[in-house]
Amino acid sequence: MRRICAAAAVAGMLILLTLSAWRNHTYPSKAEVEPEYVFSYAENQPEDYPTTLGAKYFAELVEERTNGRIRILVQPVGVLGSENKVIKQMQYGGIDFARVSLAQLAEYIPSLNVLQMPYLYTDSEHMWRVLDGEIGDAFLESVSADDVIGLSWYDAGARNFYNSVQPITCLEDLKGMRIRVQESDLAADMVEALGATAIPIAYGDVYAGLEQQVVDGAENNWPSYEAMRHYEVAKYYTVDEHTRVPEMQICSAYTWQKLSPEDREIIAECARESALYEREVWTQREEQSRSIAIENGTKVVELSAEEKKRFQNAMYGVYEKYCSDDMGLIEEILKEGS
Repeated sequence: MRRICAAAAVAGMLILLTLSAWRNHTYPSKAEVEPEYVFSYAENQPEDYPTTLGAKYFAELVEERTNGRIRILVQPVGVLGSENKVIKQMQYGGIDFARVSLAQLAEYIPSLNVLQMPYLYTDSEHMWRVLDGEIGDAFLESVSADDVIGLSWYDAGARNFYNSVQPITCLEDLKGMRIRVQESDLAADMVEALGATAIPIAYGDVYAGLEQQVVDGAENNWPSYEAMRHYEVAKYYTVDEHTRVPEMQICSAYTWQKLSPEDREIIAECARESALYEREVWTQREEQSRSIAIENGTKVVELSAEEKKRFQNAMYGVYEKYCSDDMGLIEEILKEGS
């Protein structure tokens, strides 16, 4: 009888342990399954930045749709190096995936310069019509000739002028202003074509430059303007959207060659879906930053369509300097927005 009771007690304990394991979900999860591939993904922005959130969403989709066979580890905050170094490593298979600015990628693939010309797009809808259409698809395919595979387009917003002197309501208001620019010939030429003086200053030194009146103004997107608190020293913000430089999700050609056609299709599909998600997150972040800046005293000026056209017309010399062989394509893109 004692043996029967002991056996019953043991059986009862086993049942309790089994139920406990079930309730606490101790069965192996997808993350615990040994993946066939573990890939790296380089991202130079912080954890909560829209492009980083898009990258993480992309990784989640891929792992889910391959049932854990493919795992992508997103490394933000520039852990894997600057965008320039990341692109170099990807050309030799050192990094598998990345999100990079078109400005950096164009250093290796000059034909991409067309897509980042100033005042090329009238608004975001115009840019996405171009990038999500035949022109954008052709550029994604052209990148593949340089040891990387173009997957999808990410948003990085539009850059606008802001200053501490006066509202910029027309082209004449920029005349003689000292405007901080990135260390970029294209950015400097754009500002000079508008009648202002371009002064290259490192991003981290812009606040001090504005505060000490080394420069009268600068240019950047809403999130950067708000995050760096430039509204404290330059309260006039003019929405002219002079530059929309898209970002691109890319994959190393070496990594791509390892994958089956089925897995390539899954990854391409997930990249496209993550791009739509990233654009939504970017829009939300942009609206949030704009609201914070206005609450802190920023005075916003929206350029009229007619005035914006004058700014755009001032760029034809810049277009010819950087894209003389692609003026036909530039005209085609401009027509998409009319």
